[in-house]
Amino acid sequence: FLFFFLYAAQCCMGVFVLAVLSGYWHFAALYGLWLYLDWDTPQTGGRRCAWVRKWTIWRHFRDYFPIHLIKTCDLDPKHRYLFGFHPHGVLVAGAFGNFCTEYTGFQELFPGLTPYLHVLPFWFKFPFLREYAMSAGLVSCSKKSVTHVLSQEGAGAISVIVIGGAEESLEARPGSLTLQTLHRKGFIKLALKHGAHLVPVFSFGENELFNQLENPEGSVIRNIQNRLRKIMGFALPLFHARGVFQYSFGVLPFRKPIYTIVGKPIVVEQNASPTTEEVDKLHQRYLDELNGLFEEHKAQYGITEQGHLVFK
Repeated sequence: FLFFFLYAAQCCMGVFVLAVLSGYWHFAALYGLWLYLDWDTPQTGGRRCAWVRKWTIWRHFRDYFPIHLIKTCDLDPKHRYLFGFHPHGVLVAGAFGNFCTEYTGFQELFPGLTPYLHVLPFWFKFPFLREYAMSAGLVSCSKKSVTHVLSQEGAGAISVIVIGGAEESLEARPGSLTLQTLHRKGFIKLALKHGAHLVPVFSFGENELFNQLENPEGSVIRNIQNRLRKIMGFALPLFHARGVFQYSFGVLPFRKPIYTIVGKPIVVEQNASPTTEEVDKLHQRYLDELNGLFEEHKAQYGITEQGHLVFK
């Protein structure tokens, strides 16, 4: 999991370049043609593979923290849904473990539903890596991609969007309850246009997995991170946690339990041309439901009575 985020892109690109420069350039040329023909697949539902999602290593990944998926009510597979996942954390381990593997019981808890986890288009620009990412159920977070998932024939599709995105990852550290939500309304418009029911999802423990260098707003580190985010489209949180054989420093996450709570759906009537007022009203209702979900469960998962979500 860490290799995917930290080193896989460089390694996959290196393998492709070596193939071009060596006697395997024919293979590289054929794959390059495949990339050209298949370029839009991450925006058209991806290409999930049940075998990859059931790799035994993902069971060990679940047990390492461990990761728990908890539902608060049944979801009717006759409808489409848009899950708003919070918080981003450093590496969205809870979102990946619950929606890209088959070991936290998603199919048993929500039969007839298929989750698609939307991530930055950046991850689909690298040869070989894109195939692996799609096989786990990852798709692009572009508007075209979300529209495709929510427009599929029949029902039962779930777009899972990490609402806070890259910007929120810069706030991820133990004890943080800050969410980047106040100006994130694009997902509300898409839910209205496609009649997708909104479901708030809060993952307790997501921010407890890593420490991060102090980077308050206005600091040199934060300014550099924000500039890089605007240029490259993704953030670079300077995180650290534990090592393999010691617990004082390293890049492995701490072994802290993750409890991902799936809230109750907000029924959304399809509206092809929602007004600004309609979007704002549904957005506020979503924030209220998200806050209510957090307040209802926080004591059970180690948050003090004084702990409250901060929307930015």
